[in-house]
Amino acid sequence: MEDGALGGILSWYSVIHTNPVEIPTVLDEFARALRPGGSLLIGFFHGEKIQLFDHAIAPAWFWPIEALAGLCENAQFEIMETHTRADVGKRPHGAIIARRF
Repeated sequence: MEDGALGGILSWYSVIHTNPVEIPTVLDEFARALRPGGSLLIGFFHGEKIQLFDHAIAPAWFWPIEALAGLCENAQFEIMETHTRADVGKRPHGAIIARRF
């Protein structure tokens, strides 16, 4: 794919199984593929710390919203909004809406 070819990326729980050491590379690739001003929406499991947990399909990771947002900023994204949600009996969720510089 050409650099800057996309206007937006939806990464809705797409990287929850990715080892945290690999997340910067993933975010850099998202930034490369997005045109300046392009949008990123990333959904994930929210937690107090970066922590591995058993998931139905494969092990997954909890992320503090500040930690993942910081990695997004390092990858040339401006954070527009962050959201968290905790439903009774469910894992807490997080979302980041960002724009490519």
